[in-house]
Amino acid sequence: MFRVIQESTSMLTRDGIRLDADIYYPDSSEKFPILLMRQPYGRKIASTVVYAHPIWYASHGYIVIIQDVRGRGTSEGEFKLFAHEIEDGIDTINWASELPKSTGHIGMYGFSYQGMTQLYAALSQPEALKTICPSMIAYDLYSEWAYENGAFCLQINLAWAIQLSAETARLRGDEKTFQQLYSLSRNLPLSDPFTANPAIFQQLAADSFYHDWLNHPYADDYWQKLSPKKKMQNVDLPMLHIGGWFDPYLRGTLNLYHDMANRSQHPQHLIIGPWAHLPWGRKVGAKDYGKEATSSIDLLQIRWFDYFLKGKDTGIFAQSPITLFEMGSNQWRHFDQYPNHAQKTFYLTSNGLASIRDSDGKLSESPPSFSAEDILIHDPWRPVPTLGGHAAIPAGPFERSSLDCRTDILTYTSDPLEQDLTIVGDIAAEIYCTADVPSFDLCVILSEVYPDGRVYNFTQGYKRIETEEFPLKIPLQATCIKIAQGDCLRLSLSAACFPAYPVNSGTGKLPFEERLIENKIITLKISYEVNYKSLIRVNITPMNPNF
Repeated sequence: MFRVIQESTSMLTRDGIRLDADIYYPDSSEKFPILLMRQPYGRKIASTVVYAHPIWYASHGYIVIIQDVRGRGTSEGEFKLFAHEIEDGIDTINWASELPKSTGHIGMYGFSYQGMTQLYAALSQPEALKTICPSMIAYDLYSEWAYENGAFCLQINLAWAIQLSAETARLRGDEKTFQQLYSLSRNLPLSDPFTANPAIFQQLAADSFYHDWLNHPYADDYWQKLSPKKKMQNVDLPMLHIGGWFDPYLRGTLNLYHDMANRSQHPQHLIIGPWAHLPWGRKVGAKDYGKEATSSIDLLQIRWFDYFLKGKDTGIFAQSPITLFEMGSNQWRHFDQYPNHAQKTFYLTSNGLASIRDSDGKLSESPPSFSAEDILIHDPWRPVPTLGGHAAIPAGPFERSSLDCRTDILTYTSDPLEQDLTIVGDIAAEIYCTADVPSFDLCVILSEVYPDGRVYNFTQGYKRIETEEFPLKIPLQATCIKIAQGDCLRLSLSAACFPAYPVNSGTGKLPFEERLIENKIITLKISYEVNYKSLIRVNITPMNPNF
């Protein structure tokens, strides 16, 4: 371990903008590789909400650079979301590689925005950049960050936009606007006549990216130009992909991993913990997943960087490339390939009272020969509220038995399991559903039901339906969980999950133009009979997993 020296320094971009950074040096005459993080929240934070402090990384023999991106912290220029990260990223890498005591070998780390800056910097394929560790990112910004299956991710997007806009006001010295935005961050403005497009935020932050995201509800050219996905096709680097089962951007982490694993000539490792976007600890939501769930990402990243930047044999390849935390057993599982085992299908059956009696709706392993139709009424005055999951604040598993008692939620529960059931990987639902309006939403939640009646969600999916689709196919968040023998599996189905997503007005209007006063009561009919079998498909693994 080295003693660490810290200093602040600056560089100029190709267009003359000054970018400021803190640099942490080992106190030694040796040369060291560089770890770079580029972020928009003030470089002193340095993502310590999930990572060890840069001093810790530097003490392991690295020059660590934490840089304020353009227009953030003390860096010059105008901040525009992701707009300058390609050019500024390559300029920073070229500058950093020439620093005194640098070996010229650079790795990048960071999560969320700091994960995105890694992808943008890699697009120009700078020679000095040897490896990256992107955590909790969007490969495609439309479908993996801003929207989920066509539904705008309201709570997370609005909260983040307010945070960034408040920082803009602070940097401008506009105390009044900052204070108003700070207040909004503590009580999101969700009762505006245009729920997803609150007037107060338009007034306080007219230049926020949020308005562009809201006004581009489909995957058009705007998203193609902003997203790194298509531009990444010629990039090939060793990558350590990091995600969380309750992270809203897990879709992006998995899609980037799959793409790179299928075409890369370099190692691609994936680790997913039982974590929300932050923090990465043993407790998330109302669950404690034990000491094994505590993040070891800092230690893992040092081993990764030691191999790719220093050439040390750290044993990083002695284990399988995929490491997934299995909730329930609360242990890490290792796979040579992303799990795609035999699928298990559960069919939805009902006597027509799945919204009234939790004993009426069933998840059955046998398709029904006949089942009654369930009718679900969505009342926009009292939409089904968000409770945990991956798209909420706070995220994670919560006890939801009282929520499942609502008559605007259909519940389908299996018999007690005769043996442990391990669900791992992708999950999808097929629902035969019709509605009396041109547009509606469906929320599908899977939970574990304990013998004492407690119910804890572990994954969910959400979809906005605007065109006729029969059946409705709804992908759920990937997961890894062992449901214990004697427990039950439950599917809960509703037409809202507010405020994680806006309430669908039923008018066919898009979120930026939906008026609260126009919201309609929506009647949905769910079919289960032999020709229209609504179901949920899960991937399962053998009974004796390889830990």
